Amino acid sequence: MLHRNLIRRLDLITLKLFVAVCEEGTLTRAASRESIAVSAASKRLMELEEALGIGLFVRNAKGMVLTAAGETLLHHARRMLFGLEKMGLELEEHIQGMRGYVRMLANLSAIIEFLPEDLHDFVAHHQQVKIDLEERPSAGVVQGLIDGVADIGICSEDTDLQALFSVPYRCDQLVVLMRPDHQLASRQCVAFSDTLGCDHIGLHAASSINMRTHVAARSSGEPLRVRIHVPGFDAMCRMVQADLGIGVLPRKAFDLFGRALGLVAVALSDDWAQRTLILVARDKAALSPVSLLLFEHLQRKNG
Repeated sequence: MLHRNLIRRLDLITLKLFVAVCEEGTLTRAASRESIAVSAASKRLMELEEALGIGLFVRNAKGMVLTAAGETLLHHARRMLFGLEKMGLELEEHIQGMRGYVRMLANLSAIIEFLPEDLHDFVAHHQQVKIDLEERPSAGVVQGLIDGVADIGICSEDTDLQALFSVPYRCDQLVVLMRPDHQLASRQCVAFSDTLGCDHIGLHAASSINMRTHVAARSSGEPLRVRIHVPGFDAMCRMVQADLGIGVLPRKAFDLFGRALGLVAVALSDDWAQRTLILVARDKAALSPVSLLLFEHLQRKNG
């Protein structure tokens, strides 16, 4: 009868405290974050472990490390707290006269290239819908949906979807960004292997583009000489302008950021440079009416 005991003894304050300890690493920081005395926080966690009949943490001099049981509880606790937060937000929106709330995760390429116009079209016809959009790398988009922190997401098609529902969203083309005086700038297109003798400006390590370029370099049997990693396409363009190297980015991102800086984009001839971005959800049939409305609006943008 563990589940009945847990329902009787578990409260939201303890649940939030448990998640805070997992995220902060120490009881002291977690107690401070949740505005609870350390002694009271310690008592709550011990009572939680007693109610469950199993240890949730391994306590050591450096802090608190989750056990396997703790990992399981963390997964469900985050989903539960997010559900409560979402419920509160949606009720608040109804009080304020808004019809719905959608939380969405998307990779940088989707946010820069397509979502501004696509969301503008949606909001123009559904002005009482609120959208909370957060940028994450493609793998982070998938994990966020699995953890229940978002309703729908957009990521690269080569991401491990872990059984999520998916449909095509948009296609883009990757190009090589360079200064006009670069030795490759006069070409109409270039194989990625021909760029491996140059210094590269890379996106952050978790980005789909960064992973694709590293895989392509390994396939060519040559190292990818990354001089510096940057957080976004605008930063990449500035680094290339400063003659620190060349970079790979979507053509539309070049049109938005690189062209104005006097840079050049040369098409990549490699098959992997043609990308498809996909829409993902845990279960399309389980989406709220307003989330389903946005999902289907974005799905219609394919092609």
